[in-house]
Amino acid sequence: MAQAKLQTEIEAKTRFGYRRHADQDVDAAGIAMHGVVVVGAGPVGLSLAIDLAQRGQSVVLLDDADRIGEGSRAICFSKRSLEFWDRLGVGQRMVDKGVVWKVGKIFHGASLLYQFDLLPEQGHKRPAFINLQQFYAEAYLVDRVTEMPDISLRWRNKVVALEQRNDHAIITVDTPDGPYRIGANYVVACDGARSSLRQMVGAEFSGQVFEDQFLIADVRMTAEFPTERWFWFDPPFHAGRSALLHKQPDDIWRIDLQLNRNADPVAEKRPENVRPRIARMLGHDQFDFEWISLYKFQCRRMARFIHGRVIFAGDAAHQVSPFGARGANSGLEDAENLAWKLDRVLRKTSPEALLESYQVERSAAADENIRESTRSTDFMAPATREEARLRKAVLSLAKETEFAKRMVNGGRLSVSAIYRTPLSTSDGEAWRGGPRPGASMLDAPIIGVSSEVRYLTDAFVNCGRGFTLIEFANGATVDPPDGVGVIRIGDGGLTDFAGLAAARYGAEPDSAYLLRPDGYVAARFRHPTRSAIEAALARASGYD
Repeated sequence: MAQAKLQTEIEAKTRFGYRRHADQDVDAAGIAMHGVVVVGAGPVGLSLAIDLAQRGQSVVLLDDADRIGEGSRAICFSKRSLEFWDRLGVGQRMVDKGVVWKVGKIFHGASLLYQFDLLPEQGHKRPAFINLQQFYAEAYLVDRVTEMPDISLRWRNKVVALEQRNDHAIITVDTPDGPYRIGANYVVACDGARSSLRQMVGAEFSGQVFEDQFLIADVRMTAEFPTERWFWFDPPFHAGRSALLHKQPDDIWRIDLQLNRNADPVAEKRPENVRPRIARMLGHDQFDFEWISLYKFQCRRMARFIHGRVIFAGDAAHQVSPFGARGANSGLEDAENLAWKLDRVLRKTSPEALLESYQVERSAAADENIRESTRSTDFMAPATREEARLRKAVLSLAKETEFAKRMVNGGRLSVSAIYRTPLSTSDGEAWRGGPRPGASMLDAPIIGVSSEVRYLTDAFVNCGRGFTLIEFANGATVDPPDGVGVIRIGDGGLTDFAGLAAARYGAEPDSAYLLRPDGYVAARFRHPTRSAIEAALARASGYD
């Protein structure tokens, strides 16, 4: 089905012509060498390239298309993703365009079963989630790329061959002018679920493909529904199945409907067959289609994300079901995890072994996402009589009991991974709260020297792109190692607004947190010393 007018207009503004590059004119006996080549200009590849370029790395970014992606794809972007995009200079633009939400409601039949609030407390710069069509996110990222001379974005450049060497890789790239070859210290494959590079290294996906089919319909309509996530089990308009409703910008609404696993996908996608289903759901037929597609859940991943000089990220490395918004957000976490490590290895400020921590951390995160997605799918589309009985019992009990509500699974929403990693330093003293080593930093409001209210995530960005020490000062400070930024709260530094930062970090006077360049906690100290910080810094840099 063709895209409607809205996306056609977007694509017209973001269709990019092929341009010949000087690398194509290198003598046949020579090959242009680069530090990093990123393959795939989707949200993950674009974000990775921007992060690397902001760290001073030159990046070649290749894509075999000549436009941003089309179709009905990711729309839910998490608070953590927005904080990452803030560091890349595009977060505010995403929020300004996106639909902000944090409340979800679960229905059984026509009745509200329960609701949840993903960010009930105040004092965070970014919301729990925004809904934003992926083509907008990609367009804003491309705009950012064009501002960065260290990124060479090459459209209609398709990787068709790969040669691995001991200390670099050589790829053959096909273009409208014919093929050319370039070399790179590292090639990062962000080329999606059908990754050609995955095939070139001989790697496979392992996991599960679920047989139940789901219909996605993006429709344009005017509606007074609140900006919430609504999920139904066995709704009256779609008996025996599940349904989901989400609002997007521009009066576009995302509707997911579970279908019979034996449904004819060709027939189900026909607008004349889809319209009655949506009309029953909405109670009217005053809407226009933007996009219609069918999909099956897939929960799969590669055994290893690193193959010699080729590193895989995003859907090229792992796939999960769309319920729970774990696909795009986990891919963005791949990008922020990998960028600082590649930068340090290329600068030789960390050993190559640091990259192995990407495999350790992100493969464990993929396992967690696959596990949660599989549980969601098993609950939403039970494959056996026993699973169906369990779901029926849970839904019945959830009307009256809290413990059963916690068992209802309409797609557990994406959360940041907590890494169990050799880069973290274990706590040496007891903590009564706060993010532990391996967890991502928490945001909190702070007051700057000019009395304006700011946020810890802003202060982290302003500290640069390296390791950062958050000090909850008590009259004495520790001289940090070279290259470590400092966020000082108290004693003439920033002021803790209403004590929220100390409360969220479980901090007492003289406490400190060492943050990695991706905003994850490397270590925390009740009474920091220079030697303890240096040891934790060395470990987090890959030297332990």
